[in-house]
Amino acid sequence: MKEAAITGLGIITSVGKGADEHIRAVKDKQTGIKERAGSGGIYKYQGVVNNLSYDFEIPAKLAGQMKFLNRGSTLGLSAALNAIKDAGLTPESCSVGISPGRRALYIATGDFTKVGYDFMYPATQAAAAVTGNVIDYEKLNKSALAKVSPFFLLESISNNLFSVLSAVLDFKGPNTTLSSLSPCGGQALELALRSINQGRADIALAVGCGSWLSPVPMYEMEGLGLLSACSAGAASFRPFDRRRDGFIAGEGGAAILLERYDIAKSRGAKIYGFIRGVGNFVELSDTPSISVPEKVIEKCMLTALRQSNTEVSSLSFISPHGSGTKKGDASEIRSVLSIINGKPTPVCGMKPYTGHMGAASDIGEIIIGIKTQEAMIIPATPNFSSLDKTFIDSGDNKTILISDDHIQASAKGNSFLSVSYGVGGQSSAVVVETC
Repeated sequence: MKEAAITGLGIITSVGKGADEHIRAVKDKQTGIKERAGSGGIYKYQGVVNNLSYDFEIPAKLAGQMKFLNRGSTLGLSAALNAIKDAGLTPESCSVGISPGRRALYIATGDFTKVGYDFMYPATQAAAAVTGNVIDYEKLNKSALAKVSPFFLLESISNNLFSVLSAVLDFKGPNTTLSSLSPCGGQALELALRSINQGRADIALAVGCGSWLSPVPMYEMEGLGLLSACSAGAASFRPFDRRRDGFIAGEGGAAILLERYDIAKSRGAKIYGFIRGVGNFVELSDTPSISVPEKVIEKCMLTALRQSNTEVSSLSFISPHGSGTKKGDASEIRSVLSIINGKPTPVCGMKPYTGHMGAASDIGEIIIGIKTQEAMIIPATPNFSSLDKTFIDSGDNKTILISDDHIQASAKGNSFLSVSYGVGGQSSAVVVETC
């Protein structure tokens, strides 16, 4: 089996751009969640990326395709190029000695910016102009041809980013685009890892990207009871805390570059660490609904730990999904309790730093986890004060160690476990060993 090393980290969020900028913000416990001027209700606080940029110039022959990228895809492209730069490569040099067919690309996307079909509004408005509430479909057809861009489909499809990024980097090996919301970043990372382990690729890029900030998905998430009321402003996002009432939405892109270890070593690349274990599962609720299962992340964590031959006691910390929802966080705490066997274990929730970025969050949190390991800290869970009363009464607060302050790590180079899950019980876990 070929060993894969982590050699490039790319990230862009409301906090900023690049892994180094993110670890500085985490050390200072700074959040990218801000109040949006002129906005109210569920839009008042969000994690918005304000300074989108690319580390390399987009080739002129591809510049015309950039207008077809949706918001999440532009963030994913930025993160991917940032990872290439961080690895000490360029879009041209990453192909030296490696044929395009041995460069793998896996993209995780959860972009909802086109879900509301607002681009159809001018056409539907014209088609209902006479009656006010009944669509004249003949008029709709004619007005759509005149008022709606024919390229709306390209902007709306899940693999919106793939063709542009593949062409920019000339990655034409094993590939796919995943769209299963929050866990798909971990799934993309697993596929990237396996493409190298199984000898099908020499270099592999896993990218997670998305934006949850457009109106329709925001209203849908509010309807599902997932969003915080933001009664305490940005500090309302408090995973695992007894006062939690949901998450604050964000947007971003994150990317991890994997290389065959011998290739990375021969070119003198900085090696951040290794993906030692992965686990992906679906946990089903006993009720006839999409309610959160009793222990939503238990199986994926156990699978990742077994695959990596890692004991829970040797983990530096566990970073669960931590979306700040009542049922979800409680299910995650029960899951963690079931695997730690009463041994005190540091646990942290990272999403309050950036806002919940959907498909970008899990890869982004792995990147932050790697950098906190370098800094020899166990990251704080912003805005946390105490667990639910039921966990305190049972003494579980003595084994689940969560703090709103950073904890000094005892040793450098330990492993950590990063976990994510999505609506419907789909879950993903990754064990990372840092150098």
